[in-house]
Amino acid sequence: MRMVMPIGVDDFAKVRRDFYFVDKTNFLQEFVRNHAEVTLFTRPRRFGKTLTMSMLRYFFSIEDAQENRRLFDGLAIANDAEAMTQQGTRPVLFLTLKGWHADSWTMMQSVISDALGQIFDAQGFLLSGADVTPREKAVFAKIRDGGASLVECRSSLGFLLQLMKKYYGKKPVLLLDEYDVPLQSAWSHQYYNEAIEFFRTFFSCALKTNPSLDFAVLTGVMRIAKESIFSDLNNPKVDSVLQMKYPEAFGFTQVEVERLAEAMGAVDKVSELKRWYDGYRFGGKEIYNPWSVLNYFDNGCLPRTYWVNTSGNAILGEMLRHSHGQVLDKLQAVLQGGSLWTRVREGVIYSEIYKNENALYTMLVTTGYLTVKSVKDSELGMQAELVLPNRELRSLFRIEILERYRSDDMGMEVEDLMRAFAAGDIETVREGLSCYLEVLTSSFDVAKGKEAFYHGLVLGLTATLLEDYHIRSNRESGYGRYDIAAMPKRAGIPGLIIECKTAASEDALANEAQIALQQIADRDYDAEFRAQGVDQVLRYGIAFCGKRVQVELQ
Repeated sequence: MRMVMPIGVDDFAKVRRDFYFVDKTNFLQEFVRNHAEVTLFTRPRRFGKTLTMSMLRYFFSIEDAQENRRLFDGLAIANDAEAMTQQGTRPVLFLTLKGWHADSWTMMQSVISDALGQIFDAQGFLLSGADVTPREKAVFAKIRDGGASLVECRSSLGFLLQLMKKYYGKKPVLLLDEYDVPLQSAWSHQYYNEAIEFFRTFFSCALKTNPSLDFAVLTGVMRIAKESIFSDLNNPKVDSVLQMKYPEAFGFTQVEVERLAEAMGAVDKVSELKRWYDGYRFGGKEIYNPWSVLNYFDNGCLPRTYWVNTSGNAILGEMLRHSHGQVLDKLQAVLQGGSLWTRVREGVIYSEIYKNENALYTMLVTTGYLTVKSVKDSELGMQAELVLPNRELRSLFRIEILERYRSDDMGMEVEDLMRAFAAGDIETVREGLSCYLEVLTSSFDVAKGKEAFYHGLVLGLTATLLEDYHIRSNRESGYGRYDIAAMPKRAGIPGLIIECKTAASEDALANEAQIALQQIADRDYDAEFRAQGVDQVLRYGIAFCGKRVQVELQ
């Protein structure tokens, strides 16, 4: 067994030949016996979905069956004689939609046409079957050569499975990896209606009561609601982070991490690995982020945030941009080690994605930013308590929230602005807020003059202070409820109180900022700081009017 980590390698045969492999064939043993006609696995990105699909391909594929059998020597499934009778017994069509993204529907049609052309070209041998009709050969050629109509492309996947059954005399298995990538791209670039119409037929022609299909396995990050994409499909079995039959199929278990650490001569690093990369709960099982664990060992056991920038999530970014101050309050609490309760609904209906706060939290769970600590049933459905899984996600989550306030057009980094807040540098604070308002307010779907928007803006910026401060929002202190407070975690740094107001006109900005300061004093918002033994408190009164801001300090 080689001790080289398979960073970015998702071909099962290559991993088995050249890299360290964490044996996941216990899952395969159970799946062989109990798989559904259609199974959809949803897990966060970089949790080993494509490698697992590749393992399924090499196990079931009738092509090179004897050679592939050797890939499973020494693995758990090799000792299961009954399961091994299924090895090398079926034709397999393995497709990934990972690269199917485009900026417009016109571009997506080109992506689809080109991808299908390559797929059909690789399956050209199917035309040598004795039962292939002239019409089938003509349709095959049109799809292969990029001349097929959109209607013919819609039914192409089901058509290809029919040809495979004719050629092999056996029903094929369909493995469809990252099925939701083109739909996420379509939503982000505003051609979702056209895309959903195409892919609903594309999938259903292959999956719905198809006499040419043995069974199918799909993977993705999110479960698209049945009403949107699987309306014609009879009850696919969904195995998700919220409801699962195979909790250990993706990600690393505690035992697997301990074995890996032992193999790497790093048993003393297990506790560090646990703090940084453990914490996911899938079906009651404790799961580590596999991408980060492998990168940790590949980088000499250096703990870092390896999961950052593994793949963009434009929809998540857009949801954060549409979020109001109450959402950011809850996310700040989670960042500081707290939790939030929410109703979770797995099926994503994109037309409702910005209308329901719970949709954001559910998406944060399915994409791996949050994990479920506990659940309870209620009249409103399943309620889940959500937390950050580990130290890596705490760091990453803060970065992702701050990305909401980053732009190449910004003249000042968030960190610089917030250091100015903590230092009482009022001119830099005024300059920084003015810069952020100039760039950001036009991109947010928020009505002009809404105090909650400005509150949320400032609250989100304070994420960079979490190393030194406990950030609190809308909390009672003294004789009232302040907007934002930053309570020092250590002695020697000042506390911060920030009160936000909106002004009816730019001429009223200075007066409103002074009113905010007076409110801090009159309602004795310092009371909480005195109770904690904090002597120095910087009090900010901030007034907003459109893209203009006035900052006063006391």
